[in-house]
Amino acid sequence: MRFAPCFPLSLITVSLLSHAATAQEKNEIETNEIERIETTSSRIQGSMNASGYAVSSISEETLSLLSFQHIQESLNYIAGAGVQRGNGQEYLPALRSPVLTGAGACGGILAAEDGIALRAAGFCNINELFEAHGEIAQRIDVIKGPASALYGSNAIHGVINVITPDTTQGDGEFSVDYGSYGFHRVKLKEGKDFGRSGVGIAASVTRDTGYRNEEGVDQEKVSLRHRLEWDNTVITSGLTYTHLDQETAGYIEGFESYKNTQIAKSNPNPEAFRKAESLRLWSKFDTNFNGGHALSITPYLRNQDMRFRMHFLPGKPLETNAQKGVGVLSQFNYVFNDSLSADIGLDVEYTKGELTQSQDSATEGSAFLVETIPVGKHYDYDVDAKLFAPFFSFNWQAERWAISVGGRFESMQYDYTNNMNVGRLREDGTECGFGGCRYSRPANSENDFDNFSPKLSLRYQLNPQTQLFGGIARGYRAPQATELYRLQRAQTVTDLDSVTADNIEVGVTGTLLEGSYTLSLYSLQKDNVIYRDSDFFNVSSGETWHRGIELSFNQQLSDALRLDFAGTYARHTYEHSQLSGEQDIKGNDIDTAPKLQFNARLSFDMSRKVQTQLEWQHVSSYFTDAENLNEYEGHDLVHGRVRYSVNEDVTLYARVNNIFDTDYAERADFTSFTGPRYFPGRPRNLSLIHISEPTRLRRIS
Repeated sequence: MRFAPCFPLSLITVSLLSHAATAQEKNEIETNEIERIETTSSRIQGSMNASGYAVSSISEETLSLLSFQHIQESLNYIAGAGVQRGNGQEYLPALRSPVLTGAGACGGILAAEDGIALRAAGFCNINELFEAHGEIAQRIDVIKGPASALYGSNAIHGVINVITPDTTQGDGEFSVDYGSYGFHRVKLKEGKDFGRSGVGIAASVTRDTGYRNEEGVDQEKVSLRHRLEWDNTVITSGLTYTHLDQETAGYIEGFESYKNTQIAKSNPNPEAFRKAESLRLWSKFDTNFNGGHALSITPYLRNQDMRFRMHFLPGKPLETNAQKGVGVLSQFNYVFNDSLSADIGLDVEYTKGELTQSQDSATEGSAFLVETIPVGKHYDYDVDAKLFAPFFSFNWQAERWAISVGGRFESMQYDYTNNMNVGRLREDGTECGFGGCRYSRPANSENDFDNFSPKLSLRYQLNPQTQLFGGIARGYRAPQATELYRLQRAQTVTDLDSVTADNIEVGVTGTLLEGSYTLSLYSLQKDNVIYRDSDFFNVSSGETWHRGIELSFNQQLSDALRLDFAGTYARHTYEHSQLSGEQDIKGNDIDTAPKLQFNARLSFDMSRKVQTQLEWQHVSSYFTDAENLNEYEGHDLVHGRVRYSVNEDVTLYARVNNIFDTDYAERADFTSFTGPRYFPGRPRNLSLIHISEPTRLRRIS
């Protein structure tokens, strides 16, 4: 499955421009202004509270000042998020959770663009946010805690939703970012507003040769947008294409090796790479009816393809995976009266996925590894997946109260086809020694998973400055295809249940002095957690407990000085008995789960034209193994930024990351084979950004 993007993209662009020009000629009568606010808590335009979800947002202004090189940098601004950057555009996610790893870890947090999941529910990828067009985002929205009642499977710890700009309104922007270690990026946003229709484009091109030896990123993304309006109806269509060509640097090994400059710059895995393409096409139909009722329907199409070297496994096999699918999201909001409304919807999706894993050279290492991990194909399978999910919510508002109660039923069906021999044999059908080959392939099968996710949320306006909120919810995720069909050792079939998470949360939000704040406490207990036991079997008998306190606030200290803070203190523990290294880990902290993390930003407006900012990022120490015997010491980083408005059209930014040149690890890990290992952080580095805004662009053109 490969893309030839130039012809389809140019064809669609010409078609949209032609259609918009025709619409401009035909639409001579005036229409009512329709609010076009893309939301994350509801699919209905402008209906922010329909589903009872609180959304934390990173604004366009904040994203412009940050001008991130990796989306992980922006997620530091969300209390409860602790995403760890890997190498290149890779990362591992965390949201009210430890850093999630393993075959199904990506199923813990749903990643979306414009409210549509980047991947099908059973085919997520741990690095999938690199397929969102975050570089040009209007904002990034985050729902924390289970959001399965609206988003379904995978929204078990929350949702990260990248909102792309509506470029059809005619605004434009051109920027150039040049930084240390070969980083440079060009971004363009431009559109044409014809009144009741419009077209737009946003594009970004990134080149990064990297700090470490033989690493690098070439990445291109383009988003097209078309808008058509009449009466009380808006149809907005979008297309996003992304391409990534990455030379990947792997872990460095040795205790605190990230503090040694030569080791930190080294690349033990120069053969590692990742190549990925994605294409998403959607069209959202929004209409309003008499009485205030509203309907939203969004059909969409996905097509993805990826190849990468699994340098972290013995034998360094090559994985190729692909998926293509179609789906529809819908929601109807019915207004009974000024106090009561209801939302109902139906989501359906069909996806065809495929995966192969193969090895082209002999495994290095012990006689056991050489014999049990042979040359040739390890896996080759196809999976067809069907999803059917109706949902509902009732929303009641009085003078001080707002209550929402709802739920979602979701049925996920997998039809798996094994394209190789069954069991632990080599590709040619011969047996491996030492009891059999490592990789085991189950026979053809069908698997069904049905789940129901209820949710109750409430808010109470205590006074004009203070609002109390709380809620209970259940989240879930069906097992991922890789957990069901990518088996090892003697396991020939899995009997996995869906992971469930029961969450309770209370909090207070409001204004105080010259700013605002949100304080929340949560407790989330997960059952049927899927993990690999001591026999290397995929089982779903795990239990974990996640609880914490989060604080976000901003405060205007003076006319020129402002403080922003986002922090969390949390515990994440194993609650089931499991032997690891002859130790029962029940009650232990989950590895890679810092207890304290915060981000503080002090902004100073030196003048109307010059804004400066200092950022302090703190990550406390954390255990790097389940036995809690090995530890990373944590780190503190300080970053600085300056924004200078040359005139109405041109803005310059300067950014210094890691001002004090701190030695730190983006990610620390431990395995019994390698001992401590790390992804080292970059030393002090500088970026300069030049942005030309709308009026300047018009003069250039």
